[in-house]
Amino acid sequence: MTDPLAQSIAASFDPAPPPILGVAVSGGGDSVALLHLLNDYARSHGIALHAATVDHGLRPEAACEAAMVAAQCRALGVPHDTLRWTGWDHSGNLQNEARMARYRLLADWARGQGIGAVCIGHTADDLAET
Repeated sequence: MTDPLAQSIAASFDPAPPPILGVAVSGGGDSVALLHLLNDYARSHGIALHAATVDHGLRPEAACEAAMVAAQCRALGVPHDTLRWTGWDHSGNLQNEARMARYRLLADWARGQGIGAVCIGHTADDLAET
């Protein structure tokens, strides 16, 4: 029997999967699980998978978390880039500004890599991301 999550991934891309796919990986369980699911899918469909982590520079441990994601990606053979946000001017809603910056950084990264789609995983109760 096929895993329902794997079936859901396949249904999102089949019958014409992209030649290259991106995945945003924060280091949390949701995005790491997505990394592994997409890696399995990409390998079985001849798709190049690339990963990126956004370090907002807001927490001291963020760089370490990005390095741990990079190590996981290296072990899987998935190219990984850490994208750093440096543009917060300390005005406005920090969470919203960080979210908008994250998507902007990921979009710029994807364009630069020739990636047409970037997958982002988050838990169902993350209302801001949903």
